[in-house]
Amino acid sequence: MADPATTEVVRPGSPRARTTSRRSSSATRRRRTKALVYLAPALLIYTGFVIYPALNTIQLSFLDWDGVQVPTVVGLDNYAQIFQNPELYRSVLNALVLIVFFTVIPVAVGLVMTALLMGKVRRGMTFFRTVFFLPQVLPLVAVGITWRWLYAETGILNQFLSAIGLGSITRAWLGDYDLALYALGFIGTWVMSGLCMMLFLAGAQKIDPALYEAAKLDGAGPLRQHLSVTLPGVRPEITIASVITTIAALASFDLVFVTTNGGPANQTNVPALLVYRLAFTRGEVGTASALAIALTVLVIIFVTLIRRITREAP
Repeated sequence: MADPATTEVVRPGSPRARTTSRRSSSATRRRRTKALVYLAPALLIYTGFVIYPALNTIQLSFLDWDGVQVPTVVGLDNYAQIFQNPELYRSVLNALVLIVFFTVIPVAVGLVMTALLMGKVRRGMTFFRTVFFLPQVLPLVAVGITWRWLYAETGILNQFLSAIGLGSITRAWLGDYDLALYALGFIGTWVMSGLCMMLFLAGAQKIDPALYEAAKLDGAGPLRQHLSVTLPGVRPEITIASVITTIAALASFDLVFVTTNGGPANQTNVPALLVYRLAFTRGEVGTASALAIALTVLVIIFVTLIRRITREAP
């Protein structure tokens, strides 16, 4: 036990208290300075390649500029073009349709496959999972070229349909005015379903088996166990999969560029492809910048909605 006579009480405002405070503040400043020194290279790179281009794009969206001559300020006219020009707003609608094929269907397929595969140990299961996930490791350009061959008039799909007596419905699927967008969307479904399945399987493996045992004791069958135990358990993975696939749908470029290039008759145009064409082919840099900003806002809105819908109730 300390001797009260030898214990010194430091009173607030005393010289010793002020000295201690100055030392603490100096140490805090040194730590902050050291942290900034370590962060400076990354911050400079991020500022130069992300923040500055984003701010410059916002500035260009208010200008009428062909990339060469002196730009003129047009205010919000470029943004108005998104709603007035049928080609521009149709591309936004096409991107929204692709969300169904890139996000909604793959998430549903992934959940179904998780219910079928979880906890089941069968011969060839590893091979099956690898094959199902394979589209994720293939370049989208290669995927697009392959599916363009499959969808061709003499492709495997039409040959199969003819072989089973459905030759009357064969067509050049990516060249069909009414079905090209859906054929393109199905490629996105094929690419994204494996990613969703692997994420959900990884999340389901973290669920406590005791929860399934408790559900069985309560009389829950496989379907009820999946709905009441598995789905809540993989909620974070559903959020991640939905965000990734939605961004892929809204920002899709390479797959569309390789397969249809926006055709036929602009039926598969998407915002990212139009941004490229407007800026580098037609010389409408201001309109391209406005469409890019609108696409960014659309992505932020959808990501925010997904996070709100899938978050756990307090």
